[in-house]
Formats: sequence, C-alpha cells, structure tokens
Amino acid sequence: MKNKTGKISGFIFGVAGFLLLFKVMILDHTPPSDELAPGVVVITALFNGLLFAFIGSQIQSFFWRRSA
Repeated sequence: MKNKTGKISGFIFGVAGFLLLFKVMILDHTPPSDELAPGVVVITALFNGLLFAFIGSQIQSFFWRRSA
C-alpha cells in the first residue's frame, strides 16, 4: 500500500481540486436556466484525477529513489 500512496493522494487531490474550482469559477456564475452536461464534468474530473495520479506517482518515485 505504501507504493500506491502517491497515486491515490494525487487522484483524490486532482478530482477534488477540479470539482471545487469548477463550482467556484463556473457554477456560481452560471444562471440556473443554462444547461450544463454533468457527464462532461465528471469525465473531465476523472481525467484530471488521472493526470494528478501520474504526477503524484512520479513525485513519489523521485523521493523513493533519493532516500534509498
């Protein structure tokens, strides 16, 4: 489980960060009469989470090699 910490924390940070920024920057300024596709938002959040999981994995492997 230690070797997946970077991936899991990166994924959670990426998804939660995207959804928070989407709410603050987009949803608060969009009138209720506009229709937003929720599927596109979820898919984008997942892709963003995968990107951050990759970055977290790279950061973890960098520090793992350095400490060993």
